[in-house]
Amino acid sequence: MGRPFDATVKNEKELKALQLEGLKWTVNHAYNGSDTYRKKFDEAGVKPKDIKTLDDIRKLPFTTSKDLQEGYPFPLLSVPMEKVIRIHASSGTTGKRKVLCYTAKDVDDWANMFARCYSYADCTVEDRVQIAVGYGVWTAGWGFQNGCERFGAMSIPIGPGNTDMQCQFLEDFGTTVMTCTASMGLLMSEEIEKRNLRGKIALKKMIFGSERSSDAMRKRISELSGVAYDQLFDIPGMTELYGPGTGLDCRYHTGIHYWADYYILELLNPETLEPVSEGEVGEMVVTTLRKEAAPLIRYRTRDLTRLMPGECPCGSVMPRHDRILGRSDDMFIFRAVNIYPSHIDQILSNIKEVGSEYQIILYRKEKSGKDHMTIKVERAQGLTPSHDLDKHIRKTIEHEVKKQILVSCDVEVEDYGSLPRSERKTKRVFDNRE
Repeated sequence: MGRPFDATVKNEKELKALQLEGLKWTVNHAYNGSDTYRKKFDEAGVKPKDIKTLDDIRKLPFTTSKDLQEGYPFPLLSVPMEKVIRIHASSGTTGKRKVLCYTAKDVDDWANMFARCYSYADCTVEDRVQIAVGYGVWTAGWGFQNGCERFGAMSIPIGPGNTDMQCQFLEDFGTTVMTCTASMGLLMSEEIEKRNLRGKIALKKMIFGSERSSDAMRKRISELSGVAYDQLFDIPGMTELYGPGTGLDCRYHTGIHYWADYYILELLNPETLEPVSEGEVGEMVVTTLRKEAAPLIRYRTRDLTRLMPGECPCGSVMPRHDRILGRSDDMFIFRAVNIYPSHIDQILSNIKEVGSEYQIILYRKEKSGKDHMTIKVERAQGLTPSHDLDKHIRKTIEHEVKKQILVSCDVEVEDYGSLPRSERKTKRVFDNRE
């Protein structure tokens, strides 16, 4: 394909050989360098010499976020402290932040991975990339920034928020690519339309990180911003696994190519921890192949997705997984039914009269003690409010939720733009039950 920063392997056989070599190195490196890993391996009765094939990965114990929290402030450290040149941390919504250490090689590998993402999005060194994600201890801004510089395009490191400055930079600097959360992408698209900037700006691509985006949201972003739908890209990533930049969906959008020459991805049933069949949804479990400071071995990410069968038309040897469909720990139980927000997402995305923003509110009525669910939605932009329209929207959503998820809900229809927008991840589920 001739993409810069692409893998040196030419086929699946070479990729598997590289993975086995990396797996053996990682297990040996972690066992000899980390007290935590050595204890885990010894308790599991496994030694580095026991890893002879890729299937032997199943002999290895799992690592979880609990290991990161218990090892604070420098968990899973497998190199002498003097080799650590940087730390990053997760946002830490509960408890202590998950802190990860990086060696110079880790930072270098991460930049190469991220440069590959820009390449798979068909960016060129002529592009001007407006980086509208958070800088600081988080991985987001630094990941997009280092990858952009390694790739060779111009970076515009503005950070999130400040829509006035964002719009000014779009106009004045000739920004062609914008990187942000999907929520920020919607916010900026609404500003572009409101300020009548289409035709005055050169924006042609958006790359979304950190947040799952629905089809309805992506369509709305495309309509408002003027960026073609096939030029909207998803980039996964988490602090534990370097940060964002560990994969990207190419222009064919047949799934997210993940960089299997840097980590092994297993998809396991979150209950049984056994592999799921191809095409079946499972929890992403990752094992790094080159990471020095804080290698991951069978790390349970809690993210849910599925492997995509067949080959991508782009010809890449890199395998693909679907967009992140949710998390095994963001599932909520409503009237004995396990529900993921992505279930609601999918239903609303197929109702043309509904906008892309929504909220799910769970509460319990004191008198009956029963759980209730209300779904707040917006009318699609441009629709005139009416009793009949709102009734149609309510009945359609209630019917589809009952049909597909097997629970009843109430629906509230609001004006377009009335639900909150955010430059960061948008909170959609509000569980007010005791």
